[in-house]
Amino acid sequence: MVYFYSDPHFGHQNIIKYTNRPFKTVEEMDKKLIDNWNSIVNKDDKVFVLGDFCFGKKERVKQVVSKLNGMIVLIMGNHDRHRTASWWRDCGFFQVIEYPIIYKDSYILSHEPVSLNEHMPYVNIHGHKHHLNIEGDSHINVSVEQISYTPVPAHKIMQSN
Repeated sequence: MVYFYSDPHFGHQNIIKYTNRPFKTVEEMDKKLIDNWNSIVNKDDKVFVLGDFCFGKKERVKQVVSKLNGMIVLIMGNHDRHRTASWWRDCGFFQVIEYPIIYKDSYILSHEPVSLNEHMPYVNIHGHKHHLNIEGDSHINVSVEQISYTPVPAHKIMQSN
């Protein structure tokens, strides 16, 4: 199974306030995000994390990655780009990608929304806009706030388009 997920911001205390997340502490938030993830993702599943994964030192990031089921593909977000792709791979990611990619010929996976015109045959699956849904059928926001803090199966997104 394949899943999409964006902007967990593990270890980021201020994201709770910035995005009005329903958690009192970063420890509570991280535990809930990990529990939700592992409740549906199996060890052989693939999860595309569309950026802004985790704040903290390498040991902290490794600790979080080691607690999550599945093979995690990180498409780097604005808060991830201060580290190199090899730094993130060293933390345990299955794959790290620095730029948007085309998935299944019809989907652009990116951290920030990609500008599309009506002549482009793509749907952009993205994060970054925690509480904002872009009008139209060509963008799907998978920031954790939009998906009940739980990875969303790819087939559910693809069925709706």
